[in-house]
Amino acid sequence: MYRPYGGSLADSRPFQSVEAQLRGLTQDFAMSFNTGNYDQAAALFASDGVLMAPQQEAAYGQKPVEKVLRQLGEAGYGDLRLETTRVDCSGEMAMELGRFSVVLRLPDGTPIQERGKYVRVWKRLGAWLLMADCWSRSVQAASDRAA
Repeated sequence: MYRPYGGSLADSRPFQSVEAQLRGLTQDFAMSFNTGNYDQAAALFASDGVLMAPQQEAAYGQKPVEKVLRQLGEAGYGDLRLETTRVDCSGEMAMELGRFSVVLRLPDGTPIQERGKYVRVWKRLGAWLLMADCWSRSVQAASDRAA
């Protein structure tokens, strides 16, 4: 019969699953972006990680990723919401799939909601870091455009 370890470890909380860790890191990314802390969002990328934003050149490394995230924020993107729908892990690598929504505020203040899907590749390098992050917008339904 299994019995919990009764040692004197200062922190005896159970370890989080890989899925729980990545879901948490994804929410940290969204919060960092939404609060304008682009450096913190970029810090979730490995030194050779890549951000592949639609209609932009790929950004390799934390500083170039931070620059792209800042440009997106300054262009009016905000209220980013990320929903992880699947995590698959094998050894030190993991893949995350999900859905996103984001609001683009036009210069006149008009908000435009965008939705889509994303894929992220994570690698455990001591901590889980992003090796690749890319997303694409979904085609809006006619009813969405009319609203």
